[in-house]
Amino acid sequence: MLKTHSCGELRADHIGQTVTLAGWVNRRRDMGGVIFIDLRDRDGKTQVVVNAGRSQEAFNLAQQVRSEYVLQVTGEVSRRPEGLENPGLDTGDIEVLADSVTVLNPAKTPPFLIDRDEVVDETLRLKFRYLDLRREKMQRNLMIRHRAVKFIRDYLDNRGFIEIETPILFKSTPEGARDYLVPSRVHPGKFYALPQSPQQLKQLLMVAGYERYFQIARCFRDEDLRADRQPEFTQLDMEMSFVERDDILDLIEGLMVGMVKHTSLVPLAHDVFPRLSYREAMDRFGTDRPDIRYGLELVDVSDIAGSSAFKVFAENVAAGHPVKAICVPGAGGYSRKEVGELEDIAKANGAKGLATMALDPETGEMKGFITKFFTVDQLVSLTERLGAKPGDLLLFASDVKHVVYSVLGALRDEMGTRLGLKNTNTLAFCWVIDFPLFEEHLEDGHYAPSHHMFTAPKREQIPLLDTDPGSVLSEQYDLVCNGFEVAGGSIRIHERPLQRKIMELIGFSFEEAMDQFGHMLEAFEYGAPPHGGIAPGIDRLVALMAGEPNIREVMAFPKTAQATDLMSDTPSEVAQKQLNELQIALALRDKPKS
Repeated sequence: MLKTHSCGELRADHIGQTVTLAGWVNRRRDMGGVIFIDLRDRDGKTQVVVNAGRSQEAFNLAQQVRSEYVLQVTGEVSRRPEGLENPGLDTGDIEVLADSVTVLNPAKTPPFLIDRDEVVDETLRLKFRYLDLRREKMQRNLMIRHRAVKFIRDYLDNRGFIEIETPILFKSTPEGARDYLVPSRVHPGKFYALPQSPQQLKQLLMVAGYERYFQIARCFRDEDLRADRQPEFTQLDMEMSFVERDDILDLIEGLMVGMVKHTSLVPLAHDVFPRLSYREAMDRFGTDRPDIRYGLELVDVSDIAGSSAFKVFAENVAAGHPVKAICVPGAGGYSRKEVGELEDIAKANGAKGLATMALDPETGEMKGFITKFFTVDQLVSLTERLGAKPGDLLLFASDVKHVVYSVLGALRDEMGTRLGLKNTNTLAFCWVIDFPLFEEHLEDGHYAPSHHMFTAPKREQIPLLDTDPGSVLSEQYDLVCNGFEVAGGSIRIHERPLQRKIMELIGFSFEEAMDQFGHMLEAFEYGAPPHGGIAPGIDRLVALMAGEPNIREVMAFPKTAQATDLMSDTPSEVAQKQLNELQIALALRDKPKS
């Protein structure tokens, strides 16, 4: 080894020892006759003192070094002078008096400062990602990720799971997002697909009798990106045989509690996760990804508003549509411009407009255009129902249910941010269960699965598949944290006739089902056990535990929002020879930009 100790390892116990360190120059300070160098490696920093009186040769060389030079230093560990200790460093009680300094590699001046946590343009960071990864925050984040994955492996190993790798090259099947396709050279005109998830394969492992499987799986989806989405991502993929829903929920809840306590920079809000039905989550929060760190819950006021003289509310309630509202504390003084901003959010989520009322902060009198359509008793009832106080703002939505949920869910999220109600120093998990088996609206006359086509309906509701499929609830469950879905899973269908019935309801003919999923349907005829699973997202969980808003901050080499790698200039054109070997001809509408 080129070093005897790491730069974060030395303590007072090492005083008097001769050591050799190697790392990067974090900072250099020339005090005239004495040069101080903070030497950094992955483990930490150590102050090196290069004194001309101790070694002129080392001092002469130290005069030439600059930030990010790679050095090897040999010297004696010494206690720092009294009063000059640095309590902010683990090595802050000692320093190394250099006897020799060797430049292992010089460095150009970096395009941004690495020795401090300053805001740097993300484009620049991603272009020079290998330098960005040297920064303390990024190294901390990747260490959190490492420790989280190690905890997961140990936790599951101790509970009888085995880790099995599944193929990266597999069959293209419709699973909700576009596949990344890989052409086959030896089978011209045919393609592999990169897995959106190992869903089919882990179910086949249950048919194969492995009972408890897991994998830290790489997954690929060709879809538009956002803060919590990348074209390639990592999930904990797992499946269990002979289990019921609560067996899986209890196992994962224990995993999350243990992992957060062992790994996270952000503490848990509670050790026991609330379990909300899909309907309760939608009714209270307007979303199936509820952020339970704060209130601002949706309240049904249909009975009050429907009996008012406000025509929109009255007609909607008569048609069976709800009127719901949220009470925003302290926002009653919002200006017309600020209310207009909220109306824009409402319209972007399907509303035709936004009805509001405000309580005067002094008198408590209700103000707003629609108040004149309500009697005094009705206004009092609204105030009591919503728990409104002087100075509060009431936001109303009335339409078909999914529009009401979308509008008020978005407004609740916006006001939670504006009012600073989202405590960034806590992780608030909850389960959402009892999802509908199918989406609310038909697609081309067929049902669309709420989760995926392998999700089992509740056993007692299977007969309804013949009479009222839209009312059937499923054995799907999602784990949500701070408003983000961090895991999704379900008890699976394990009988071929039931799987075939679901496929027919979502529009697959028998021939199409056999072409796409014949291997699974056939496998189910050979004694498939009851089974279920879940897939927590590693990237999102680590980002939450590191207190980061974007999963790019916990991935070593992420893509941009346009799915490009600025560091390697990917995606890129390939040589014509490679296309010829694959028997592929390009027919581009527009010439690709260079």
